[in-house]
Amino acid sequence: MSLSTTDEHDHGEDPNSGRLAGRAGGTSYREPGTHAKAGRLPGFLARRDPAWGIGFLSLLLSAAFVLVNLSYNAWNLIPPLDDSYIHLQYAKQFAEGQFLRYNTGDPISTGASSLLYMIVLGGLYTLGLHGTALLIAAMVLGGVCMALTAVCVYRIGANLINRRVGVWAGLLVATNGVLLWGSASGMEIGFVALMVSGTVLAYTSEAPRGRFVRTPVIAFFTALTRPEAFIFVLVLAVAMAWTTLRGPRPADVSRAGVLGRLALLPLPLVAYFGESLLYKITTGHTSANGMRAKSLLYEPILYPMGFLDEALNHFHQVLRVLTGFNTFDFVFPGTLLLAVAGTIYLLVKKSQWAPLALALGIGYLLVAMAISTLSTATIHHLRYHQPFLPVVLLLAVVGVHGLSRLVRSRRNRRIVLNAGLVTALLFTVAETPSWAIRLGQQAAGIRGQQVSFTDWLEDEMPEDAVLAVNDVGAPAYLGSHRVVDLIGLTMNRFTEANNHGAGSIYEVLRDMPPGERPDYFAVFTDWPVHDLVNGGVFGDEPLATFRSKSPTFSHRTVGSAGTCQASKLCDEVAIYKADWSSVNTGDEPVQSEAPGRIRDHVNVADLDSEQRHDYGVLPAHRQFQPLTDLRTVNYPGGEVVDSGRHVIGGETVTARNLTPGEPVTITSRYTVSGRSPEPLEMSVSVDGEELRDWTRQPGDNGWNEATLTVPGELVTDSTLRIEFEQPSEFLGPYPDYTSYGYWFSQ
Repeated sequence: MSLSTTDEHDHGEDPNSGRLAGRAGGTSYREPGTHAKAGRLPGFLARRDPAWGIGFLSLLLSAAFVLVNLSYNAWNLIPPLDDSYIHLQYAKQFAEGQFLRYNTGDPISTGASSLLYMIVLGGLYTLGLHGTALLIAAMVLGGVCMALTAVCVYRIGANLINRRVGVWAGLLVATNGVLLWGSASGMEIGFVALMVSGTVLAYTSEAPRGRFVRTPVIAFFTALTRPEAFIFVLVLAVAMAWTTLRGPRPADVSRAGVLGRLALLPLPLVAYFGESLLYKITTGHTSANGMRAKSLLYEPILYPMGFLDEALNHFHQVLRVLTGFNTFDFVFPGTLLLAVAGTIYLLVKKSQWAPLALALGIGYLLVAMAISTLSTATIHHLRYHQPFLPVVLLLAVVGVHGLSRLVRSRRNRRIVLNAGLVTALLFTVAETPSWAIRLGQQAAGIRGQQVSFTDWLEDEMPEDAVLAVNDVGAPAYLGSHRVVDLIGLTMNRFTEANNHGAGSIYEVLRDMPPGERPDYFAVFTDWPVHDLVNGGVFGDEPLATFRSKSPTFSHRTVGSAGTCQASKLCDEVAIYKADWSSVNTGDEPVQSEAPGRIRDHVNVADLDSEQRHDYGVLPAHRQFQPLTDLRTVNYPGGEVVDSGRHVIGGETVTARNLTPGEPVTITSRYTVSGRSPEPLEMSVSVDGEELRDWTRQPGDNGWNEATLTVPGELVTDSTLRIEFEQPSEFLGPYPDYTSYGYWFSQ
């Protein structure tokens, strides 16, 4: 259905573009075609529905992008991101009866960022599309979805204003390079874009009747595509409620009947809470692993002002990109400002569409703010924003249309409109080839690393070997070995540990049953999180090294660092055989002899141990994050490995299992930071009472150990709350050290 509206300034909708609908909000939605002359499209466009021409153009360009990809990879199809294989692996497992289990027999994990997309791909897998065929299907699906998105945008523009606006908006979506990149990536971008635009199109079709049936149903499924899409359709549901309640009540409909029309509107909420409940029941967390691994809310310490600072920085980056003034890689210059103008135009001149205009504007604003709270907000060329870009482009075209209405002469008005939009299209098309080239370059980077080393490991590793990786997609989908995801997208126990650093990752690894620990590691050599090398778990020399020889970007664009192989930020992967001979060597003091019997041990960097002992860092500065690391120290008896946490300020901890009335000896393992380490001076308090100052000397063997005795009269219970604080609460120098653990003995 293609509906259109008019006011005294908008004339000329094609008489065949729609049919008469009813009324909503007291403003008539008229049959398109009134005053047909002024808005008549030239030539064949006036005689034919241009929707499918726009869709075909998008599909043709997506196919061209895939051809460029193939040309860079010896005519083998490779995605530009390893994440694409994560979707394929979850889909394969789903089709084989392993719902949300990344490895067969694994606990359920929530690394599938788009639940509905995974289910759709799983359906394709059941049809016999396995291996590369499923990747081809995913790319075809993405191209078709983006083509249909362009069609939807055309029809939305025709419904809101006229066919001319719809055609221009559809063309800008069909030729946008970053959207074509997303459609050919194998990711959920095209699928989510279609669901979002389809929901908006359904709204414009049902709004004239003041009753929404299809729209909330489509919104239900859209809410299952991505968390950001849920936010968008939730705002749209509010607009549906507004439209339903503010319109005149038909004579044959009672007040209860009007309220009954609201019954379907909460469906997006049902979808979101249903998905969250599923995650809570199966994993213990309502948020997906992607959120827990990437959100600024899950950093080791949450500082409200620091959180706001980082989120605003991401938000400002997005604003700069969408204005198109600093770079028009993504959109033509002035896009965001024109989109704001388009929203205002709908509010002022199209009052019947006011609820929708507010929903589109506020909905995308909230989406952009939500995405900005992720540490990866701009990753993969603003991947999370891409599905909503068609809405922004549509509003921008409406903005150009609205500004052209300021010109009095109808002829000049048309010239201004078409000239402005032709310019926008030229800026867009000028960037399209660059995005196709980026796609091929990035795919070549994935081929030179993830795909290549997976093939090598298939030949060199025993069949029952376990492989630990930082990019988990290709090794799992293309390989046959069990994989351990060090980043934690597909393995729940690593998700939080990854946020804290290599020391916490090591503690998870060593807590695994020996038979489940990795036999091999395939990791980027330049990633700090893989300072696991300092823990002695890698063999002395790599078995093989895969350095990406793929082309480097001709120039950088926003989010290119996320495709790190082609940007040369992580262009080397090394394969190591695992070495677990030093595991558990750091569990007891080795320099200081703890008198009596050890009653308790706080293993700093082990998140479970820290939680059991109410451990916390007392930072001297806001925004300091106490990340963890590893250290290996050589002693006459052999290597000792321990994980620690960097501290600037102090610590607090609760010792347990003590005998009241007996003295407690605290043994600390630590390293003092700095080029010329000074003695570590701290004030010690026990259960809120100041005990005394404690000076710990720097060591010359990697770390040092020191002891402090708490008198028996201060030990009044089986637990003891101890605080190690900086001598001055305000002024430096501040204690700067790494804490590896505390032992409590009696």
